[in-house]
Amino acid sequence: MLTPEELNRVRGVLYLSGLRADDLDDAAQEVQLRLLERAPTSLGSPVAWACTVATNLAMDWHRRTGRQRAAEEHLRHTTPTYRDDPDVALTVAIASGLQRLDADERTVLVLRFYADLQVCDIAQQLGVPEGTVKSRLHRATGAMRAQLPRETAR
Repeated sequence: MLTPEELNRVRGVLYLSGLRADDLDDAAQEVQLRLLERAPTSLGSPVAWACTVATNLAMDWHRRTGRQRAAEEHLRHTTPTYRDDPDVALTVAIASGLQRLDADERTVLVLRFYADLQVCDIAQQLGVPEGTVKSRLHRATGAMRAQLPRETAR
């Protein structure tokens, strides 16, 4: 285990390696974890080893964030078109519509149409009256119908 002074040295190495200030504590904790798990037992002072681990951790972080930025940049410049594939357009519309529903309505809709449960089974599963399940289903299907493209909402 590192002393507070040694831990500050590790944070300094991480900071000088380019990690943002709000990532320093998590990275320092990761260094300590690696020190506990994998440090050679013959270390006189674990600080040098911890600083090396911190440097490697920072390089891994930069590689990972570089890949994430490149992927985000690629997605920003790539506009998906769903007009060519109506099945994909419908899938995207349904997923978007489900996200807009409130949690109770979404749960009832998923249990009814994806899990293929009957109203009485849903009511028993959720511990609510059947009338509540029916009204939630009615509201949810109406909301979904309003959000779907006209040619698919029949």
